[in-house]
Amino acid sequence: MSLKDFYVVSGDTHIIEPADLFKTRLPKNLRDRALWEEEFTLDEPIVEGGHTEFKKLHTIGFDGWTVSKYRQFGGPTPDGDPENIIRDMDSESVDASVMFPNLSLFVLFTDDHELSMAHARVWNDYVAERYVPYTDRMRPVAAIPMTDVADAVAEIERVAKLGIKGIMLPATHTEPYYRRHYDAVWSAAVANGMTVFFHCATGGVMARENSSETASTVRGMMTAVNMGKGNLSDDMVAGRTQGAGTTGAEVPQRLIAELIGGGVCERFPDLHFSLIEFNANWLVSYFGFMDKAWRTGIGQDPDWWLGFWDDDRAPKDQPAMGQLFNINGQWPYPLKPSEYLQRQIHVQFADDRVAVQARHITGMSTLLWGNDYPHAEGTFRGSEDCVADNFAGVPDDEKAVILGHTLAGLVGLDSSKKVARTPDRATNAGPVSV
Repeated sequence: MSLKDFYVVSGDTHIIEPADLFKTRLPKNLRDRALWEEEFTLDEPIVEGGHTEFKKLHTIGFDGWTVSKYRQFGGPTPDGDPENIIRDMDSESVDASVMFPNLSLFVLFTDDHELSMAHARVWNDYVAERYVPYTDRMRPVAAIPMTDVADAVAEIERVAKLGIKGIMLPATHTEPYYRRHYDAVWSAAVANGMTVFFHCATGGVMARENSSETASTVRGMMTAVNMGKGNLSDDMVAGRTQGAGTTGAEVPQRLIAELIGGGVCERFPDLHFSLIEFNANWLVSYFGFMDKAWRTGIGQDPDWWLGFWDDDRAPKDQPAMGQLFNINGQWPYPLKPSEYLQRQIHVQFADDRVAVQARHITGMSTLLWGNDYPHAEGTFRGSEDCVADNFAGVPDDEKAVILGHTLAGLVGLDSSKKVARTPDRATNAGPVSV
């Protein structure tokens, strides 16, 4: 069976925002600090047959960041028009999409609360106006800055009334998410039927004290760009290989540790958290590490002592001595870490055979698929081949769970309503009533 035979929900679709969205909609006193994009075209490409159309980003931490315009071969260039997004979804047999910002990701979560919240409100209003009317196919998420809890709660309640079903919080943040003052945010999400999403490369932008500093997200991508320009050294190859297994998983693993180890999942058992565009091959090992950290292993001596012996103290008065494995039995919650993960955490991938192969360990519902439309690192224009490769030998009922059924349930889509398409359909879908 191919993608067209399943109800498919892409867990990672990006909306290409109007270049002047924030320049025209932010409060007037903030428009000189608005994110905006400058488009320019070269007279001739940098390399023969290459790109000539570019976008230059202007915002704190990313000023001057320049990327090629998305130009997938074999079809029209993607843009933010809802009808054209549906056209592109149909071309890949995608029935519905959860939709995130594009370059706006870089300004929605900074340490300047006024700036972040103003951009977030503009984004939230824009997607509610333009995409919520297509609610059977599109589920845009609202951006919720976490620099002020009361404002975050108020914005969750406001966007819920606009028909939005999911909220996006910064993946990189200044305080751990288990801090109790965030419980008001989790309570508001539950009360309003929201799923919480964390997208990669969000947060960590210093707008106040280090406004001229290039954001770490850009520095990381430029490392790969610069490596690709010249001859690879052993150090470069070793470093990139190590980073693929450690750096890429650092943020999602920390988020999971905070949510599970900090008791958020125990306190809010009905709240679901989805980690987007982190891939998921790291999940199976982390799954095992979490549980192993909180049990005494087979053959391990629970009474094994070590430390520094003080000859001037009695044997029963040795504060620098302790039992190494005593901590293993101190897990404070009724479920194991892996059980909370299987119950409430979901990790999205695009092209990741290892994640699919490990599904019986991590659990089927922990995995979500998405094509990262229209980004160059995604699978758009190649999703059919990618899914065929990643899911080779996977039973259809298991494939259906990962490709759409789990995420459909999280955001309130009806997975029984497979979209009917004509073979040469450009688009026949219009707005539907909410």
